[in-house]
Amino acid sequence: MAIKIDESDLGEALKDKQPSIPEEEEVGFHKGALNTLVNERNELIKMIQTVEAIMQAHLKRLEELGVKVQKEDDKK
Repeated sequence: MAIKIDESDLGEALKDKQPSIPEEEEVGFHKGALNTLVNERNELIKMIQTVEAIMQAHLKRLEELGVKVQKEDDKK
């Protein structure tokens, strides 16, 4: 279940969810959060690339075995 946050005013959206903290600490918090999220996104991209490579290997082998595989776009 996704959390709905008003991106237009993040400070206001989080106001009720956390106690008031000094601006300097809040800046550090947001920088740290962005750093973590960038790293998580990069790991997801690596996972997707790995899955794609494995899928391509399976597709290639199926073609070598004479099995025709249709792409989703071709089915429509």
